[in-house]
Amino acid sequence: MMGPATDTPTVHGKLHMAELSTPWSRAMGLGAPILNAPMGGVAGGRLASAVSEAGGLGMIGVGSAGSVELLEREVTHPQVAGLPFGIGLLDWALAREPQLLDAAIAASPVLISVSFGDTWRWAERVREAGIVTAAQVSCVESARAAADAGIDVLVARGAEGGGHGEPAVGTLPLLEGILETTSIPVLAAGGISTSRGLAAVLAAGASGAWLGTAFAACSESLASDATRSALIGAKDTDTVMTRVFDIALEYPWPIKYPERILRNEFWERWQGQEEQLSADPEALSEFKASRARGNLGTTHVDAGQGVGRITQVRTASDVVSRLCAGAVELLGSWASNANWAKRS
Repeated sequence: MMGPATDTPTVHGKLHMAELSTPWSRAMGLGAPILNAPMGGVAGGRLASAVSEAGGLGMIGVGSAGSVELLEREVTHPQVAGLPFGIGLLDWALAREPQLLDAAIAASPVLISVSFGDTWRWAERVREAGIVTAAQVSCVESARAAADAGIDVLVARGAEGGGHGEPAVGTLPLLEGILETTSIPVLAAGGISTSRGLAAVLAAGASGAWLGTAFAACSESLASDATRSALIGAKDTDTVMTRVFDIALEYPWPIKYPERILRNEFWERWQGQEEQLSADPEALSEFKASRARGNLGTTHVDAGQGVGRITQVRTASDVVSRLCAGAVELLGSWASNANWAKRS
């Protein structure tokens, strides 16, 4: 399946990005080969609507603390606006709350992504509903298994990405390996936050880009103002991989999926002492109280290694427009240089 269950794909959004497209984005009826990552607690209905209105595909994330109620509330934003959208779910969370998949299918998105697991039993139901299936993968072996299971589009999630993920392979070598292994569409994810990064992965053969950190700081995201400030003030060397916050928040993330965050006081105190933290009820109680007060020293901020390129709060429309315009210019320049080199 290459696109949504419609006879004739239509380009959505105020910004017509026909000059930057791929066969997959055109088949999906998109104006730009850009999706926002379905970041739990950040990628809600307003952000998804704004990304879709700008020509990309807005994704709504149902993260660690997600619920059917949250999903049903957030999908109303793009539904009321008549915009296409996607939904991102967690494989291990579906095992705990299977009705999440029922709710996601009932919302009639054009794409459902279920990631962070090794099985794809959910895919058949999603395809039967006429919805495109997607899954994040972190190595060539997982990509091959997902493709064999009938997944429609793969998300090559490199180690540079923010939030949870298996930090196995960097984005570019992962993308290269998967493209050489399978013929189905592949979206690149991890560390892409500028038009240069977008142009690079498209030139390498990606069908689109899946960006998280670049959209987390947008005015339409669910992130707090303090989180946006932290993202804008961060350097590319400020991210770390850790399980400290999953332990402190008692989130049942599988061990092989640590979280890339901005380093902070709580991480500095407990990194390398995860077992002691899990066995210290006083520390956990103090953490939760401090977090409730909004103390950034105990609040984890997911961020990929491209965070150093995020310098101000922008609208999602502005982000999509800048990404596309810059990528078009770069790709055109590279093509001209290549032609010149050939004539030489």
